[in-house]
Amino acid sequence: MNKLILDSEPEAVEYVKWSSSYSVGIKLIDEQHKGLLQFVNDIFNHATGNQWEELAFFKDAIRQAATYVKIHFATEERYMKATKYPGYIEHKKEHEAFIVNVLKSAKDYEAGKRLTLMHFGHYLKDWVLSHIALMDKKYSEYYRGIATRKADGKLSITMSDVEEIEELQEIQED
Repeated sequence: MNKLILDSEPEAVEYVKWSSSYSVGIKLIDEQHKGLLQFVNDIFNHATGNQWEELAFFKDAIRQAATYVKIHFATEERYMKATKYPGYIEHKKEHEAFIVNVLKSAKDYEAGKRLTLMHFGHYLKDWVLSHIALMDKKYSEYYRGIATRKADGKLSITMSDVEEIEELQEIQED
């Protein structure tokens, strides 16, 4: 799953550019984040002001995005559970709230309420960037803290790293 497949215009503009500062240090998740930013760019590029063109794009895009986001959130949550990330529950609640808000916005948009595609694009851009900067960076720091450096200099999280964290947590509880 590299990116959302949307019918982007050949002369599409990249309104939101990936920056290494968004990286959480996990290649798969970084690639998924890049895909989310591409989706935001596709929305901005399809915000023509023509209500019917935008609605046609939106109906297809929101279906693809819902699938993509579910896979992305499941990926992050699998990593969190596997490493016993202490912020898992809070992070999962953020994901669930986002899905509820997007589904509500989608229903409002399709019902013709005063939500424009441009407005929806700004909402997604702001949420994705702030979520990466605030929530995802927390688990990124946690992973770096429990990882072991391999011989090639790269960080790796092994089961022994996770077990060591569990032992430390048990000692702190005593």
